[in-house]
Amino acid sequence: MDIKEAIRSAIKELIVPELDRIREENREIRATLVLTNKRLDDVNTHLADQSRRIDAIREEMGQRIDAVREELVQMIQETNKRIDETNRRIDRLYEVIVRRDEHSLLEQRVANLERDVAELKRKVA
Repeated sequence: MDIKEAIRSAIKELIVPELDRIREENREIRATLVLTNKRLDDVNTHLADQSRRIDAIREEMGQRIDAVREELVQMIQETNKRIDETNRRIDRLYEVIVRRDEHSLLEQRVANLERDVAELKRKVA
């Protein structure tokens, strides 16, 4: 039994401390794993929160862009109306200018005719 006892004693001296060290390392690894999982959960929660914020900002910006777009469309339509009105006024001004030119020509022709008639009357008299 001495050999059996010596083997048992040697195993206890060599293996039991190694098993205790492995168990301690295992506990440390588990503790680190728990902390890592907790940190991952925190990061995931933070990312989900950031994603919700981004979605909210994207929606708000989309609404703002739509409002600005609508305002620009209205401004463009108003500008087009003003351009159309200005074009009508320019067309009317052109008509008036052409009539004045025609009027000047007619005045000149009438003056020439009156002169010719006066000359004819003098010749006939």
